[in-house]
Amino acid sequence: MNGVSESLQAHLDTGATTLCRAWALTRRDGVVMGFTDHDGTLEFDGLTFRPQTGMSAKALVQTTGLSVDNTEAIGALSDAAVREADILAGRYDGARISAWLVNWAEPEQRILQFAGEIGEMVRAGGAFRAELRGLTEMLNLPHGRVYQHACSAVLGDAACGFDINNAGYSTEVSCENVTDGRVFLFSDLGGFDARWFEAGTLHVLDGYGAGLIGVIKNDRQDGDTRRIELWESLRVDVRPGDQLRLVAGCDKRAETCRVKFNNFMNFRGFPHIPGEDWLVSYPVSGGANDGGSLNR
Repeated sequence: MNGVSESLQAHLDTGATTLCRAWALTRRDGVVMGFTDHDGTLEFDGLTFRPQTGMSAKALVQTTGLSVDNTEAIGALSDAAVREADILAGRYDGARISAWLVNWAEPEQRILQFAGEIGEMVRAGGAFRAELRGLTEMLNLPHGRVYQHACSAVLGDAACGFDINNAGYSTEVSCENVTDGRVFLFSDLGGFDARWFEAGTLHVLDGYGAGLIGVIKNDRQDGDTRRIELWESLRVDVRPGDQLRLVAGCDKRAETCRVKFNNFMNFRGFPHIPGEDWLVSYPVSGGANDGGSLNR
């Protein structure tokens, strides 16, 4: 077995082993959880791995080359470990996971067998099943720039370069009225124009939904009420009084980048690229066909 320390190999060679498996799961919100199939608590690398949490893993499939290592984790849903509400809220989407083979009598004797992320999660009958994908799964993701009219950057990221903390582009408010975790009503948003936050984001700052982000579908002023509607429900219990942050929206158009954000120098789209209609057009005698610019 590659990467096995001499002490662990010596233990394996005895034929009478005290082995178990341990998993460390790190959610995107920073919560770290430790699980083990041993009947006692393990501690190493500053983490505590607890038994009786209802989580275990199937056989690990590993190959040479660039094939993706994969396995599955299964377990019971409970308030003490993996909660159904957290799965619904997306807190486990893309969570990092590491799995070790450990000598529970001497935890320093261990080997990392798997590192990757959680993929699809399925819930049924008070239990869950999670797909675990190895690190080479990242090689299946598309990379590079996309040549299109719209900007390919995300507002506020390194490519965009715009500081969303600039005055007038975000605000913090208390939740006043919410329906289905998707429609939020406010009495006052401090002078922001209607539709200012459309295509922007809503961040939950505290309460049970702290750390969740929703994409804003509609931003309308209805009399004295401001109505913010998300594309999808946050799927958590956001309550009146919870603090929210609203960030201005960007529709990815060159005009919006120039006028609304004064950031056209960082625009990451190609507004003058020919459209599909031009690509399938044919020459006509009534116009110039000199191959020159279409934007002169």
